Amino acid sequence: MDTLNELLPQMDFEFFGSGQHGMSVEGLRKNIENDHMFFLDVRSKEEVGHVSFPFAKHIPLNELPQRLDELPKDKLVVAFCSSVFRGAIAYTYLLSQGFEEVKALTANTEDIVKAFKPGPLYKV
Repeated sequence: MDTLNELLPQMDFEFFGSGQHGMSVEGLRKNIENDHMFFLDVRSKEEVGHVSFPFAKHIPLNELPQRLDELPKDKLVVAFCSSVFRGAIAYTYLLSQGFEEVKALTANTEDIVKAFKPGPLYKV
């Protein structure tokens, strides 16, 4: 994983402070129909069985290495999970695999669900 060894030193205070690695739930809500965005749900099958998001492609994090060919390299891939942690792992992994446009959603499942309640959704 030489690529990861090259990638991690770039992830310093300034990098994370700039926010370039993430997308807020508001960014998700505003970009849900943007054709350049590809939302990637890396939660487990069990989690998706309880709450699913039809706007996203579901690939559990543990299956991601075997299913990379299902992801577009010409779109901005936004990875997310139930608590931000696995989305951040997917973000780093995708960058290490040569994906150039990647972000991690900085929201948990509850925040995502709230964004699609009639009130907030109506304001879009």
